Amino acid sequence: MIIATGLADRQIEAMASHLAEKLREAGLKRVPVEGGSGADWVLLDAGDIIVHLFKPEARSLYNLEKMWGSDLDGPEASLLP
Repeated sequence: MIIATGLADRQIEAMASHLAEKLREAGLKRVPVEGGSGADWVLLDAGDIIVHLFKPEARSLYNLEKMWGSDLDGPEASLLP
């Protein structure tokens, strides 16, 4: 999972477009893009790699780093099968 921040709509759109193009050049035939023009969060699904592009406010709100971060590796995690 890759998480990045863009400061403006145009910047996020350009980042998503550039990444989708490079992923296609690397051999991926289909790169679905969710969100888009004016969205606070754009997601590119490259199979094993998921790219999240956020505006700063949305990145703080959703806080994916905390959801998927090493904080989950605490003592409680050892109780899971």
